[in-house]
Amino acid sequence: MARVRYFAAAEEAAGREEEVRSEPTLGDLRAALTNDYPELGRILPRCAVLVGGSRAGDDAALASDVLVDVLPPFAGG
Repeated sequence: MARVRYFAAAEEAAGREEEVRSEPTLGDLRAALTNDYPELGRILPRCAVLVGGSRAGDDAALASDVLVDVLPPFAGG
């Protein structure tokens, strides 16, 4: 199962810092997160989603020990 970490506005929208998910691909994960957390679903298209520290396409398989980071756009800096 993948460990998903949420940052900043994504954490607020999901109501948690992290969780373990069982979806097999990144696309499946995005769909499930949108369904489970409608508020997160509104910002998810603008978020950077990193799988194992790198951007990946929706067809990317999520290995059982992979770390997925959901990073909303940040202003400034």
